[in-house]
Amino acid sequence: MFQGAVQLNLDSKGRLAIPAKHRDVLLAQCAGRLVLTADHQDACLLIYPEPEWAPISEKLQKMPALNPQVRQLQRRLLGHAETIEMDAAGRVLVSSTLRDYAKLDKQVVLVGQGNKFELWDQQRWNKLSEEIIDFGEGALPPGMEGFTL
Repeated sequence: MFQGAVQLNLDSKGRLAIPAKHRDVLLAQCAGRLVLTADHQDACLLIYPEPEWAPISEKLQKMPALNPQVRQLQRRLLGHAETIEMDAAGRVLVSSTLRDYAKLDKQVVLVGQGNKFELWDQQRWNKLSEEIIDFGEGALPPGMEGFTL
């Protein structure tokens, strides 16, 4: 399970060094094989261990392609998906296409989301974090009104 947010830097070639605490889990879970794709709602990237991505990909491919909304979702998620492998130093190459999509520069934030990660531009993440703090009472989605920690 991946959780927490960590600030990292992309190197000049667009490589991201996966933090050691996650690297070991990823090596055990998927031998370092990951799938990067564009998020369908936000300007960030999603990073899945390959075994976690496989059922999502299958579901997307089985959806009715004649539905325009489904096609948009397939284009975004499947069309941008790239299978990558961690190198011996625990780095992954984020393609220029995906970096451009998420507007990633040098400073990024890797955010654990349970079975996957989100990769954000640091400035965009900081802005989003401020919005989360200002979320306010009574703003929970329907069905979550009684949610407590």
